[in-house]
Amino acid sequence: MSERRFAVIGHPIGHTMSPFIHKRLFELAGIEGDYTVIDVPPEKLPEMIKELDTLRGYNITIPNKQRIIPFLDRLHERAQLYGSVNTVSNHNGRTGYTTDPDGFLKALEHGGIPLSGNVVLLGCGGAARTFAFEAVLAGCSVTIAARAESRVRQEALAKEIKEKLKDAQVSCCLLSEISGDYDLLVNGTPVGMYPHTDEMPITEKALSKCACVFDAVYNPLRTRLVECAAANGSIAVGGMSMLVWQAVAAHSIWDGSEYDPEDIKQLEEDSAKEQSRLF
Repeated sequence: MSERRFAVIGHPIGHTMSPFIHKRLFELAGIEGDYTVIDVPPEKLPEMIKELDTLRGYNITIPNKQRIIPFLDRLHERAQLYGSVNTVSNHNGRTGYTTDPDGFLKALEHGGIPLSGNVVLLGCGGAARTFAFEAVLAGCSVTIAARAESRVRQEALAKEIKEKLKDAQVSCCLLSEISGDYDLLVNGTPVGMYPHTDEMPITEKALSKCACVFDAVYNPLRTRLVECAAANGSIAVGGMSMLVWQAVAAHSIWDGSEYDPEDIKQLEEDSAKEQSRLF
């Protein structure tokens, strides 16, 4: 097995920042690494496993984050909790990890946002699962807000969290029902993503009562949600920080690499510029 080949797999996977970010991380660590993109439709995944075994490691994006699990030899505890894998190491067998929680927590930490108190989470999909579980694990009281058509998934997520995490404080409401003051608002929906950059998932009135805001959307770099929150005097952080920090966590798994936070901050800025150039 080649020691220095890596990739990201998914479908479709034309628009990805992973090669740019990971190649820069290899450079910063002074490590040689070849990082490519492999389009893997879900029905082709079983026949691709042998090819993936020739890599030292790889990242996984939709729609294969759950589908990869039956082919792995073991799961890291966070991956077990979430039932989702976005990073695989082929060292001594296939081990699945999820670095999304690392990215989320680091983005908050370096953005000066505490994960505490009352949190309102917008959405109940894949990214929102990460945010909800991590907020509950941090001792927060979490309100999951979603559209009416997502009520079944929303309630299923709340039930799962309560079953897996003892004493979890989780409630549900519609996006239109958000009221009161919150220490942190987390957007786990795609609302506001390019090209629909004029959209926001909640009203400006509801947003004005949130002390801090984290928006998982990273294109554009500063969404309307982030801009409005900052204008209100709230601490507001966009999703590019999480995207880069979850990649950092993957390199820690693959090579034990460590990075200067200032270098990562610069990488976030450079990634934003590259994103604007490409997409």
